[in-house]
Amino acid sequence: MSVPILAIHGGCGVPPKGTLSGEQERHAREGLKDALRAGWAVLEEGGQALDAVEAAVVALEEHTAFNAGRGAVFNADGKHEMDAAIMDGRDLRAGAVAGICRIRNPIRAARAVMERTDHVLLIGHGVEALAARAGLELVAPDWFSTEDRRASLLQMKALQARGDSSQASERLKHGTVGAVAIDRAGHLAAATSTGGYTNKLPGRVGDTPLVGAGTYANDATLAYSGTGRGEIFIRTVLGHELHARMAYKGESLAAACEDMVFGALKRLGGGAGLIAVGRDGTVALPFNTAGMFRGVASPGEGWVSIYDERETLSLV
Repeated sequence: MSVPILAIHGGCGVPPKGTLSGEQERHAREGLKDALRAGWAVLEEGGQALDAVEAAVVALEEHTAFNAGRGAVFNADGKHEMDAAIMDGRDLRAGAVAGICRIRNPIRAARAVMERTDHVLLIGHGVEALAARAGLELVAPDWFSTEDRRASLLQMKALQARGDSSQASERLKHGTVGAVAIDRAGHLAAATSTGGYTNKLPGRVGDTPLVGAGTYANDATLAYSGTGRGEIFIRTVLGHELHARMAYKGESLAAACEDMVFGALKRLGGGAGLIAVGRDGTVALPFNTAGMFRGVASPGEGWVSIYDERETLSLV
């Protein structure tokens, strides 16, 4: 019997402390709390880690503070193209979707791929057809739009026109949401969802739906969800790299995660963060940016954070 634990993130695209308004901070914290409670309610009742991470990510997709689902960023054509993935550490089953624009909760579509097909990754219109057969809700593309994200697109285009796009803040560029969990049976699961990168080329796919890069779960080692510039997560195959370092080198969860975030990923020039829970119940949440929207729940306690502080909360 294991102690159930849930960790969530709302992305490492956080500006320096004092930059977010009080309302923006409050809005994000409330979203993290809602997601933590949604996922924890599953684990507390003895439910599976897979159901817990899906519930947490659905809550984050529904909250406009984060770049996933409603609140997703715009690509260069002013459209939404969202990606998501979910993975079960028990048997390495996984499902992922990419480039979708009408499915209200992309993470539910990813799970449908895992459970209703023989595939791992579906893209575009094929996902919508599957979602319709699975009874998932389809919405108009503008349901995901917010004025804040539209303003970010205009800012990115202005910086690009001046040749200063490299000066864009982490918050302006990207964001992701994710959840990892271990349940009472000791099984691990991970889920990640994103709107991608502001002003990205149409058709760009990041690390989130690539199993082993942005999302990974294996009962032998860890469950992991990444956030940051997806291209560097793809190039380092980060999720599987963490698994390999633990499985073959015997590294601890903390050592493997921190070395990659503050070592290889930083050297590659990208802001990065991640959440992970190990098979022994240890938790790692390193990030090399100004902050990361995050939270952890375990029996009797829960907390959320943006920077260095922690705000405790009731999980009921």
